[in-house]
Amino acid sequence: MLEDLDLSSIADERARELIQRLLNLLEGVMADLRAAQAENQRLRDEINRLKGEQGVPVISPNTPQPPPKPHSSEKERRQPKIWSKDRKTDRIAIDREQMAQVDPAHVPQDAVFKGYEDVVVQDIIFRTDTILFHKEKWYSPSQHQSYLAPLPQGYTGQCGPGINSLALTLYFGGQMSEPKIAELLRSVGVQISDGHISNLLIKDQGAFHAEKAAVYQAGLASSPWQHLDDTSTRVHGQNGYCHIVCNPLYTAYFTPEAKDRLTILDVLTHYRPRRFLVHAEAGGFLEACGLSAVRRQQLAQLPGDTLLDDMALHVLLDTHLPGLGPQQRQWILDATAVAASHAELEYPVVRLLVCDDAPQFTLVTDALALCWVHEGRHDKKLVPYVPHHRALLEDFVQRFWLYYAQLLVYQTQPTPAEAARLTGEFATLFTTVTGYEALDERIAKTRTKQGCLLMVLAHPEIPLHNNPAELGARARVRKRDVSFGPRTREGATAWDPFMTLAVTATKLGVRFYHYIHDRVSGAFQMPSLADLIQERATVLNLGASWNIS
Repeated sequence: MLEDLDLSSIADERARELIQRLLNLLEGVMADLRAAQAENQRLRDEINRLKGEQGVPVISPNTPQPPPKPHSSEKERRQPKIWSKDRKTDRIAIDREQMAQVDPAHVPQDAVFKGYEDVVVQDIIFRTDTILFHKEKWYSPSQHQSYLAPLPQGYTGQCGPGINSLALTLYFGGQMSEPKIAELLRSVGVQISDGHISNLLIKDQGAFHAEKAAVYQAGLASSPWQHLDDTSTRVHGQNGYCHIVCNPLYTAYFTPEAKDRLTILDVLTHYRPRRFLVHAEAGGFLEACGLSAVRRQQLAQLPGDTLLDDMALHVLLDTHLPGLGPQQRQWILDATAVAASHAELEYPVVRLLVCDDAPQFTLVTDALALCWVHEGRHDKKLVPYVPHHRALLEDFVQRFWLYYAQLLVYQTQPTPAEAARLTGEFATLFTTVTGYEALDERIAKTRTKQGCLLMVLAHPEIPLHNNPAELGARARVRKRDVSFGPRTREGATAWDPFMTLAVTATKLGVRFYHYIHDRVSGAFQMPSLADLIQERATVLNLGASWNIS
């Protein structure tokens, strides 16, 4: 009966409105029912587990069932691409040449030589290269001192640069686990312990930590805007978070214990000592947070325009603003830290973040550009029961991504007139009232984010989505799935620099193994990733709209 319902065919306006209300009530009841059923099943499974039994097994049905509704928007927002096979032969470096000759016994007497036909075949040699070094040893009776010849550059400990580089590449670039790396090396005759592999992955890697710091410094300086996202990472069984900062030239990873606003500021300033500034900007931040006017006035009496360290600020607050609650104190710390970061001169200042609407990302930078893919995902998560509501949802989702496509076109040819038109069309689209209450509430929430969603109109070079940071997070998730998580804080501090270098090298078109081997062997013939970022930043001009202004 609901399948055939057409509200537009009901002439009586009051009856139509009443039926619409009943349909929305039905949607609410069905949503509560689904949630209650899921919760009941969870409780039954937990009771069975406490009794030493198991929950309901997941058994595939005999008849094909429709797949669960996807939340991805790839189908709606992407234009179809014309596929063509890429020619790769021209990009292959030839290591050696070899003649392939025809057996004379199979060639007739009248055959005439016509030259050669070239065929490129790729192969790899994977074997041990164990070296017995005979180190000269000299002794000087007059000096009472022995002189021993050093090993060639790059050879330290029990393993040479080949094994060290391969282990680092497989673990951080290839997402292999330590036991599998050990198994692979032993399969070709390398005698190595599990502990030694663990040590060469995380011990004495100060040079790579410095390279990561240089990459991050260059990455932040390459653009006034950055992508930002986070994902969970357990360190020694304790919950932590991995923060991903990136742009088209690099990706950097950080694994602190928290993801609050102060931690975000620590990441964006690369953990320089925290500094705080009592400034007018901090007052506006606190007003937006909801701090009382009395407290804001008390704060304004503190010495302004002077950078304070953590201890100095706490002393001032204890002296001049006694009785602050934990939440009020946190607001003041956040506000003054944000003001200090915006006044930063020694480190590149991030002026705009492209991210989702998580609360810890807000107010950190001058501007915020929200991800359209995240916003569209909220609509797709609606599960209407009434067919009429399903039709309304499908229609709005289609309009949503058609508008997104117009923004993509605008990025290629931005003009003030087109920006004004798109602003008006945004207002029209997101003031739509469908009658499906859950959808209308979702539309109204999107409308309140207009400034952040339309930041692209002022800065056409920024992406409309946060996919680069999500792809960076996906790399950490894959690493987490393979290795569960670092077992020590030292391990976590090794994951971050090597994952930063691996993903950044891929973005820059640098072969990660060759780069690692170049550094481990001490050759240093390849340019640093930081230098490559600086060179390419001048070509890409990622802050074009800021440069114009």
